[in-house]
Amino acid sequence: MTSGSRCELATAARAWPFEEARKLLARVETRRAAGQSVNEVLFETGYGPSGLPHIGTFGEVARTSWVRQAFEMLSEVPTRLIAFSDDMDGLRKVPDNVPNQDMLREYLGKPLTAIPDPFGTHPSFGAHNNARLQAFLDRFGFRYEFFSSTECYRNGLFDKALLAVLRRYENVRDVVLPTLGPERRATYSPFLPVSQENGRVLQVPVVAWDADAGTIIYEEEGRRTEVPVTGGRCKLQWKADWAMRWLALGVDYEMSGKDLIPSVDLSTKIVRVLGGEPPETFTYELFLDEQGQKISKSKGNGLSVDEWLTYGPEESLALFMFQKPRAAKRLYFDAIPKAVDDYLAFVAQYHRDGNESGAALENRSGSFTRVSHGMKIILSVSRSC
Repeated sequence: MTSGSRCELATAARAWPFEEARKLLARVETRRAAGQSVNEVLFETGYGPSGLPHIGTFGEVARTSWVRQAFEMLSEVPTRLIAFSDDMDGLRKVPDNVPNQDMLREYLGKPLTAIPDPFGTHPSFGAHNNARLQAFLDRFGFRYEFFSSTECYRNGLFDKALLAVLRRYENVRDVVLPTLGPERRATYSPFLPVSQENGRVLQVPVVAWDADAGTIIYEEEGRRTEVPVTGGRCKLQWKADWAMRWLALGVDYEMSGKDLIPSVDLSTKIVRVLGGEPPETFTYELFLDEQGQKISKSKGNGLSVDEWLTYGPEESLALFMFQKPRAAKRLYFDAIPKAVDDYLAFVAQYHRDGNESGAALENRSGSFTRVSHGMKIILSVSRSC
């Protein structure tokens, strides 16, 4: 099959990654029609490193990778995938599954990258969990670049976008305020200063801001302090932070779970206030346990990746994530043998169809190929057309 034939098949493919990829292709074509240059398409996945990578982490990165690789079959525009760690967030509570919990309690409110590693293996708690994330993604052969929020704030990558938020301080604030309760509305600021005394991310009133100077003035225990919003001296509250990141990095595509729909809507409004273009987004459903209850890490009512892989191959887990991402699915032990049976059936059908056919392109087994460096998740027989 020629590369042109593969591209034609991908253009007509009905599987959801191709539908998403065509949205991105239209985005590229719209930009070009407006006279804008398009040097790359940027995909992003986000990770909160206060906990360890889990089966949902695999699902989000896998699904994003399928869309990326479908797009690569439709276009020659280069792509990148950023795995972004929100490691500058202040630690709100001590996780139940880590050692040295009494030590961690002393650092509540500090960025994860400013807290000693309770495992004693890395320079910080954030660095430990970031390393676990990267090892987890590398295990499955994902193509990605790792970004640390702390590093992005401190090395100036976000400075231009942070100053844009400061210039539109009231506009950003006015987008967020209707979503808050009366108490939070009274003191809300998109900026959270980092204490110069103890390093904690402060939830304190911002009493003034100066766009020309690039600073805010906050009040803590009756004292007023002026601090630049750049260089890691401040960070943004969650929804404003997400929008700022889309603007600063130029994100074109990001997925998120159904529980984050209000956050996606709000961040979309904020990035438009900042003069940017929101990414294409995709909402996937959350997993349920055997009783139909939402899976919670704290409840421990789900399956881990290792538990799945004890009884089924990686490809069966990938297939489970691939099928009907917008439908709620029960994730418990009995899902494993069914996913394995489904995968074997798709493999058999794939070989009966022949891997050069359009039917093979639509067959899910063509989406999962094992290679020497781990499971690379690819779509059919080619990554580009």
